[in-house]
Amino acid sequence: MLRPQDLAVAVVLALPDIGAWTYASLAARLELSASEAHAAVRRAGMAGLVRGRAVDRRALLEFLEHGVRYAFYAIRGAPTRGVPTGVLAPPLNALMAAQEGPVWPSAEGGSRGYALEPLYRTAPAAAQRDTRVHEVLALIDALREGGVRERELGMRELRLRLERPMRPSGGG
Repeated sequence: MLRPQDLAVAVVLALPDIGAWTYASLAARLELSASEAHAAVRRAGMAGLVRGRAVDRRALLEFLEHGVRYAFYAIRGAPTRGVPTGVLAPPLNALMAAQEGPVWPSAEGGSRGYALEPLYRTAPAAAQRDTRVHEVLALIDALREGGVRERELGMRELRLRLERPMRPSGGG
């Protein structure tokens, strides 16, 4: 059965800048152990999101758009300090003027908002280490807990980040 960190692994593997990766490098980028990263790739493969060492982007985007909200529903909490996510984090914070929004509770976070349980336990630490990881996890949170506008913008931004870049055509 797919676990939340499996989705994070599949999304990071779909980033155009991933290049050659090892389980150790993937684990470090997502603040997981190497064995957790290995198990996550295996489960994502069983779910049809990963094939071998490549991501099935069509399946991943379909799951993000139609399934993540239900499979990994958002759990909100009381106002707190933490790491911004959803509409408070880039890139959505540049597209929307949100008065309030979600944060992952964290003593190291500098934003205030309502608590949102992160997709997986170590997501806030991974986000603070890697801005690309922060962006995609925050966009996933917009899909998990946002309204229609937030979900539409979040999905648009995820597509921009995850769809394979077009190669320049050769010619003479």
